Amino acid sequence: MRICFISRRYFPAISGMSVYARNLLRQLVGRGHDVVMLSQYRDDPIGREIYGGGPPPDVDGVEVIGLESIGEAAASAGGLADFEADMATMVSTVLARHECKPFDLVHAQYSYPTGLAALEISRHTGIPNVVSIQGGDGHWVGSCCDTHQLAMQAVLEHANALLIGCRSFAQEVQDNHGTAAERFTIVPGGVDTERFHAAPDQVAGSLHATPRFLYHGRVDRRKGAIDLIDAVHLLRDGPAFEVVFSGIGPDLEAARARVEELGLGNRVSFSGYVPYAEAPEVYRANDIFVSPTWSEGFSNTILEAMASGLPVISTESVGVVDCIEHERNGLLVPCHDIAAFARQMRRLLDDEALSRRLAATALDDVRRHYRWPVVAEQIEHCYRQVMTTPPDSAWSAFYTPGRTLAQADPSCRFRQQPHLL
Repeated sequence: MRICFISRRYFPAISGMSVYARNLLRQLVGRGHDVVMLSQYRDDPIGREIYGGGPPPDVDGVEVIGLESIGEAAASAGGLADFEADMATMVSTVLARHECKPFDLVHAQYSYPTGLAALEISRHTGIPNVVSIQGGDGHWVGSCCDTHQLAMQAVLEHANALLIGCRSFAQEVQDNHGTAAERFTIVPGGVDTERFHAAPDQVAGSLHATPRFLYHGRVDRRKGAIDLIDAVHLLRDGPAFEVVFSGIGPDLEAARARVEELGLGNRVSFSGYVPYAEAPEVYRANDIFVSPTWSEGFSNTILEAMASGLPVISTESVGVVDCIEHERNGLLVPCHDIAAFARQMRRLLDDEALSRRLAATALDDVRRHYRWPVVAEQIEHCYRQVMTTPPDSAWSAFYTPGRTLAQADPSCRFRQQPHLL
């Protein structure tokens, strides 16, 4: 099968999207598919600061096409993000490749803007499409403005297949948009268990003499970065421990400032950008994974932590409750409950036996359910199903193909701050 895979972000941008794309591409090539990946990227100063951006690297066995999100980057200069211009570039680039050597299917990460571009590609070529709903566009896009409400309606009601990571996230999208439950195909996130595993000489869940909590991923208040610092402040007079923030993101400087404000420099450190190749060692160098996130599509970092033999403390949030069960394979607290999060951190500091039990159960769960070969088989099955279904172009009756920025709703908050998308 010849597959066009459209990613909103790929490495060097560190994100769940990049990790998902990397592992899926590896599996598709290994299964004998001919894959072309088109990835958007930011190369402006603000984009690089937030994403660690730049053109995507080569991928073994995959033709990689990098398209700079010039329209989106217009917001950095005080303008409005021109998602429409970037979509037009995506569509024309894929159509030119299709004319040279036809694709059998197009698969997009994110409903908007990449999923909408996939629908337009299908309208021109007649090939089916698959859209993976991940992260922010499922949580927020559509509630922001009339333009994006119509765009989400187009994708959610007219894509050949909608892949989504878990039932709680599907329910959120259903509540936001009225999408019929049967439109979703639940395919969980996956983790590369060949790379992410406990150290050979270490018992899962064991603690260093000075235990180390790890926050790894996008440093964003919506991921609970500031909440975690406030929880550490509540534990400042307790036993010795360290907290490591690994990663970059839109709230990195705000997090640094909060640590300084609270005088927590002896407890909290920031390691900055970490290449994905070095991520397994980051997990193995720490003891307990903390994710006070407000919502997820499906958390790659939680799966990576579980696979690395770390117990997890997280929240009762969308995208987390599907893989973490309180007291069985991790600990959960209500979202935004900083005091409760601090109590669970203290609990694991005081009870290494509990830490080991939770970590061992989580490790077994990952090996049973979330290995990438298992996940890729489910995605490939979806591909085979949609190959018998022609694309649905009825969306073009209410969302005009070729819409420009001049025709869009300028009130959208993502037009001013596209990194929140």
